Amino acid sequence: MISSFRFYEELNDFLPRERRKRAFDYRFTGTPSVKDAIEAIGVPHTEVDLILIDGESVGFERLLTGGERIAVYPEFERLDIARVQRLRPRPLREPRFVLDVHLGKLARRLRLLGLDIAYRNDYDDPEIVRLSVADKRAVLTRDKGLLKHRAVTRGRWVRARDPDEQTIEVIRAFHLEESLNPFSRCLECNGSLREAPAETVRKRVPAEVADQFDAYRE
Repeated sequence: MISSFRFYEELNDFLPRERRKRAFDYRFTGTPSVKDAIEAIGVPHTEVDLILIDGESVGFERLLTGGERIAVYPEFERLDIARVQRLRPRPLREPRFVLDVHLGKLARRLRLLGLDIAYRNDYDDPEIVRLSVADKRAVLTRDKGLLKHRAVTRGRWVRARDPDEQTIEVIRAFHLEESLNPFSRCLECNGSLREAPAETVRKRVPAEVADQFDAYRE
């Protein structure tokens, strides 16, 4: 069987050059779901927000039988698609993330900005998936395969390699500008910082710090 696929905007990042920004034929056997076909082509389902088959909005479960023309879109930022079937979960009221072992520097930067970040340098894929489901955390990863796990509903393959550029990418991708609260979390344990009485802290900080500062958080 053959169906025609066309991926739009940043979804082309996942495709080989010859398939980018153009329609191409996809051959398959049986009747796979459109989700399985999209991921077999190389695009994680967590990056997809809208699928049109022959102009009709469909869900991931739609089965392919051959001959379909399929258009696949990422999240829409400027167009009103309220009347069609969006596939990505609505943004979390309190954004939370879990990061893979390749994103330690990004984890510290996001914690510095006050975001709730689960990260350890010994997390394996099953633990990341478990935390994503249990705590309703979006997965940030450099591993495209991790985002294809059926249980993961929110996530992003981080394109940038530089930690500062990664930070900007994540803020923009998840529209976090109004969620930032810098210097409100510990960079090491992710715990929330609270005001600490100076008299209880001065004995635990270097003398030169105690001489210069009266306000502390821990």
